[in-house]
Amino acid sequence: MERSASILPAAIPASGPGPRARRWVCADLGLLDYEKAHELQLRLVAARAAGAIPSDIFLLTEHAPVFTLGRRGGRENLIVSELLLSEAQIPVIHVERGGDITFHGPGQLVGYPILDLRAAKLTVTGYVQRLEEVMIRTAACFGVHATRNPLNHGIWVGGRKLGSLGIAIRRGITFHGFALNVNVALEPFGWINPCGLQGVEMTSLERESTLRPTLKEAREQIKSNMEDVFDMDLDLVVPHPAAFKFPSLR
Repeated sequence: MERSASILPAAIPASGPGPRARRWVCADLGLLDYEKAHELQLRLVAARAAGAIPSDIFLLTEHAPVFTLGRRGGRENLIVSELLLSEAQIPVIHVERGGDITFHGPGQLVGYPILDLRAAKLTVTGYVQRLEEVMIRTAACFGVHATRNPLNHGIWVGGRKLGSLGIAIRRGITFHGFALNVNVALEPFGWINPCGLQGVEMTSLERESTLRPTLKEAREQIKSNMEDVFDMDLDLVVPHPAAFKFPSLR
């Protein structure tokens, strides 16, 4: 599939052809419970900071339905009753990422880079720009022109939000990351003020693209765009989360 060109911010150089000097591990985890993914990230961050893992890691996953609240998040941006949430069996989880409230569900691809910012010589601003660029390029692969919006980090198609971003940094190592709506059910976004913004409509690649992208296609484009934007190669592994064990770390 031919890629549509995108304009990089000045801080993001275009990578050249051929193999890159840096290699990351890519773990494509499929559908994974949010709390298990969160626990895995914390273990990997600790291991990366301690030097037990020599390379950066990119986790790609989907989650069962869940609302998450970031550091600024409060239940005031839940606009449905607790009874409705209970009947829908969708939990609400408070975590340490930036941002407010969002929804995760099957059909939304979530990327969690475990990246040493200092070793990569990246500022937080530069890192955020790169995550947005990965989503912008992925949307462009399916004929969707997405842009940044000063209203809120992430990517937008007109006034509709297509991809969200919320990061955390511990001891110079990043975790949490981005969420790109491919063919996720959009109804639960109507139960919240997404990212704490009133009147914002969420959208998906399925809704915006005439190409009807599949999750498999979107996964491959995200991986390819991660390589290009971060100027590295991904070594793909498909482990069970329990395979990430670091006995020396308690």
